[in-house]
Amino acid sequence: MGQSLKFDDGAVQFRQRLAVSILSHRPILIRNIRYEDNEAPGLREHEASFLRLLDSITNGTTVEINSTGTQLRFKPGVLLGGEHEHECPPSRSIGWFLEGLMPLAMFGKEPLSLTLTGVTDGACEVDPSPDYIAVAILPLLRHFGVGSDDDGPPSLCKVVRRGATPGGGGEVEFYCPIVKEILPIDLTDPGKIKRVRGTARSCRISPSAPARVAYSAKGVLHRLLPDVWIATDAHSTSSRGNRGGCGPSPGLGVLLTGESTTGVVISAECCMDPDKARGAELPEDLGVRSAVLLLEEIRKGGCVDTCAQSIALLLMCLGPEDVARIRIGTISQYTIASLRLFKQAFDIEFKVKPDHDTKTVFLSCLGSGYRNMAKAST
Repeated sequence: MGQSLKFDDGAVQFRQRLAVSILSHRPILIRNIRYEDNEAPGLREHEASFLRLLDSITNGTTVEINSTGTQLRFKPGVLLGGEHEHECPPSRSIGWFLEGLMPLAMFGKEPLSLTLTGVTDGACEVDPSPDYIAVAILPLLRHFGVGSDDDGPPSLCKVVRRGATPGGGGEVEFYCPIVKEILPIDLTDPGKIKRVRGTARSCRISPSAPARVAYSAKGVLHRLLPDVWIATDAHSTSSRGNRGGCGPSPGLGVLLTGESTTGVVISAECCMDPDKARGAELPEDLGVRSAVLLLEEIRKGGCVDTCAQSIALLLMCLGPEDVARIRIGTISQYTIASLRLFKQAFDIEFKVKPDHDTKTVFLSCLGSGYRNMAKAST
């Protein structure tokens, strides 16, 4: 067990710090968690739920929380994987939990198979949706060699039943195979966008709404390229049995993905704000907004979109002792904080080289040589 990591700035980067603690085998101490909030100090419900989820997929993890919840001491155990079911609180999307597990899922003793229940749609302004995980993060993992071999089933993130915020009621199945070690990447050529695919999805509102979203988004994108296809996925009622249908709350959202000539995937999503008055934003406005968000991500010029930056860089740290390179667009503030965390936990520094012609940034590092010692050698 390595030297303890200590943080005094509260619940900042909560999931990533816990993931880094497990991967680096270093205990972590987090102080001052919302200590200035007199009404509700300490950990929130979704953060405590994420700790329980980590405890279920590991062996030997110990969690100590003080009486007010403002201090957390986390001693990591060994990643096991296996089959688990978990109920996510409606305050955060299922995608929030999956995003936190992404760097850990492939390093267990067994493949990780999860069934998560909770909110799947309507929170994409703050959390990635499970659909985003499926179309953006899982293809990124395949670049690192996760789920790319033919020995077993590939990685999977499937929405079985949709559930919009705040009522939830959705269900997601997630599967990730294990690897002995991940591959170094050389993602430096974003290529040209050759096609756009997407899905406009709705729960308990008129089936014409997702069709209007898709039509208006295509109206923007067809000015730039002809190969645009946006499917509609409308759910009106709860289905009989446990499969299909949707939860009790209405919701409307759209996910768009641009695929380039070099295999790079750039995604953007947006959804109707449930807190706004009904009719404050028309489906046509949502479609235009989603298309503009995708075009903005493409304009930045990276090989991953903004939400996937920190996951890609963390996996680069865990790669073999070889040079890994990636080109990204504008570095987000979250990614900058992540780079500092990786330096503190793994003692790995990235070489940052700006490309002034394309206004992008090259990031390269030497991996730490992390190996999954639990996976049996074959």
